[in-house]
Amino acid sequence: MPTRSGTGAERPWAAITGASSGIGAAFARRLAPDHDLLLIARRLDRLEQLAAELLRRHGTRAECLKADLTEERDLTLVADRLAADERLALLVNNAGFGTPGRFWEGDFASQEKMHQLHVTATLRLTHAALRNMVRRDRGAVVNVASVAAFVRSARSASYCATKSWMAVFTEALYLELRGLGSNVAVQALCPGFTYSEFHDVAGLKRTALAPAGFWMTADEVVEASLEGLRRGKLFVIPGWRYRVFTAILTKLPARWRLAFEAANSKARGRAVAAMSQPL
Repeated sequence: MPTRSGTGAERPWAAITGASSGIGAAFARRLAPDHDLLLIARRLDRLEQLAAELLRRHGTRAECLKADLTEERDLTLVADRLAADERLALLVNNAGFGTPGRFWEGDFASQEKMHQLHVTATLRLTHAALRNMVRRDRGAVVNVASVAAFVRSARSASYCATKSWMAVFTEALYLELRGLGSNVAVQALCPGFTYSEFHDVAGLKRTALAPAGFWMTADEVVEASLEGLRRGKLFVIPGWRYRVFTAILTKLPARWRLAFEAANSKARGRAVAAMSQPL
């Protein structure tokens, strides 16, 4: 069941999925001084620790909701909460995970859950939030996609595909809202490599994935997102290296881009296989 901490005057309300760590927790800490929060994740103990921290530091009222968004019952519960609260100002669809390895060699259940979490949950929660926000003509939705939405790699077919869907979906919503002259904003946040538990869970070694200069902190990613919201940007790609990288590769002819992606995937696969030290 949800738990609520703190009291005080009502403030704008922000809902964050995958709030127990990484980018989700960074969003919560950054928004806490000015927002009440709905923190959503599977690990209730982590959410309650975060809520206690935010109450102590900012007097924030944080509601902790344990939910597995790949389960219909939990997804419906969260969607109903988003649809009902008139204070809803921001939804951050951040929950996600990756599974390394060739698509056909891995467990199908994990591939299916990835699509349920990145696609179906994003679809359902965004629908609930926008029905609430558009009627009131205010609010914003941030869909946390990835640089992988623009530049794919082998051994992460479902991850690249679902993050590409998130980016395209957000762009189409932007066009619909713009056509109405709506003040509701949508954003596709497309970070590159970010220090978090994501790679630990996926069993990936950071040193094999990218040089240090390509790694960013969750706080840097969140600040870029919120600055992008202030400026009304649809696509936010944190870090100048990634902006240059995607700008060049997305302009290449398909065969050249595919050649680069194949070479990069092969080199990364060799590096990951060769590395055995802990993260």
